[in-house]
Amino acid sequence: METRSRTGTPNTGRRDRRWWILAVLCLSVLLVVVDNTIVNVALPTISRDLHASTSSLQWVVDGYTLPFAGLLLLGGNLGDRLGRRRFLQLGLLLFAVFSVGAALSRNTGELITARALMGLAAALVYPATLAILNRVFTVTRERTIAIGVWSAVSGLAVAIGPVAGGALLRHFSWSSVFYVSVPVAVIAIIGGRLLLPESRDPHAGRFDPLGALLSAAGITLLTWSIIEAPTHGWASVATVGGILGSLAILAAFAWSQSRRPDPMLDVALFRNPRFSAASGAIALSFFGLFGFIFMITQYFQLVRGYDPLGAGIATLPFAFVTAGFSPIAMLVMRRIGTKLVVAAGLATMSAGFVVAANTTVDASYWGTIIVAMTLMAAGLGLTTGPATEAIMGALPPGKAGAGSAVNDTTREVGGTLGVAIVGSVLNSGYGSHVFSSLTSLGASAAVGHLAGQSVVAGVTVAARFPAPLRDAAESAVRTAFMTGLHRGSVVAAGTSLAAALVALVFLPARAAAAKDVVTVIDPARSETEAAAPHSATNSPMTSSNV
Repeated sequence: METRSRTGTPNTGRRDRRWWILAVLCLSVLLVVVDNTIVNVALPTISRDLHASTSSLQWVVDGYTLPFAGLLLLGGNLGDRLGRRRFLQLGLLLFAVFSVGAALSRNTGELITARALMGLAAALVYPATLAILNRVFTVTRERTIAIGVWSAVSGLAVAIGPVAGGALLRHFSWSSVFYVSVPVAVIAIIGGRLLLPESRDPHAGRFDPLGALLSAAGITLLTWSIIEAPTHGWASVATVGGILGSLAILAAFAWSQSRRPDPMLDVALFRNPRFSAASGAIALSFFGLFGFIFMITQYFQLVRGYDPLGAGIATLPFAFVTAGFSPIAMLVMRRIGTKLVVAAGLATMSAGFVVAANTTVDASYWGTIIVAMTLMAAGLGLTTGPATEAIMGALPPGKAGAGSAVNDTTREVGGTLGVAIVGSVLNSGYGSHVFSSLTSLGASAAVGHLAGQSVVAGVTVAARFPAPLRDAAESAVRTAFMTGLHRGSVVAAGTSLAAALVALVFLPARAAAAKDVVTVIDPARSETEAAAPHSATNSPMTSSNV
């Protein structure tokens, strides 16, 4: 439907402009999500150039994830209060500056610090993108499409990180994976300055420093405990104490929020099954996604012998299928409802993991492997867009930033949990199998334990076997890795299937009384102005916000 300005002239140009706004938001999302995975393929080079230990390399990756996940809720709340465009632009600027700092690092301490600061900047960017999208696209049909595109880019970004990193490393040093962020951030900043509307919550109330501290501390401690669990052991004092401590802090945060008239996060939202079940679906879908990528990139490089670029290219079908299914899922959702689409997506992901659990060392790439990746990617595309729309549709517009941060936090924590748990299962299965196999070939117990520390260590140990036994040792390492991959895939399959059943039971089929909004708010106007009573048709509250 065409809207008109106050003079009565059509605003078709304003409507067209909203899709350019979506392009800027998606570019911003692409930038911060790609950085979750682009650095992985550079780790061997970083280890050689900076003399980094295995623990240091782990924190090059996790140093970004920890502040990113821990500060998302605070970043979304600050954007709601002080201006979403302002914080998006600030986050992009800081991201570019800290990326240069990472590229110029001379040791792992400097690199890990720069990565942590990049994670802080990303926590300002990510929630603002979805909050602005939710504000600009107020017609339910068009918002559905926009969220589908946003979800597709989020999934695509995770998968193309290894490809981009591998391509850069073929021609440049490891610093290039950080320098590449700078021109992308500059384009997003310029586009945002020209196109993005400013919006904020006109009824934000007082800032809640205690809530900000508790939310950041609770999520950060939970994420740290998950990241360190494979190192300390899942039953260790550090892991159990960290998880219990984080849950206690988050419980205190929830209690404090329930007593405030102007909460940072309205915890009553979690009593809404549309909000809570959708959040769980997002978390568990990214649990499977990150766990799978962690396993498959090692499989391609260490079992099949691909170089970093080849391994990245091998995962591209996953990215393309996710991007293709995300918009389709939103269209199907409008016809049959959220419940069935999300449940079908999670069940499809589970089927993909079942196929992966039966993959052999010499499986055909264009056979079992493609089938497994296609099922997982299609399932992810069917799940994330409708679940995200359910989360955002349950929120009042003024709280879009905080709600977006919940959506984003579930993605990050779910993904971190996936890498930690699936990775732990992988390492456990691999370690026990490779120890028994190599010692049966004559290796000492010490050598067997050394090989069990990682697949890279196993490959190195196998290469040192006497020539008559070398092939058998290398085959034992590959077979041991497949044992771990099979067990990790079974865990991911069971988790996804359980999530599908939960979605069927608890996720409502549709938003209550969902109807298309018959007017479009001019994206050039601020939220405060749009909320002002110029006329009844200018209200930003929609039935999809029920």
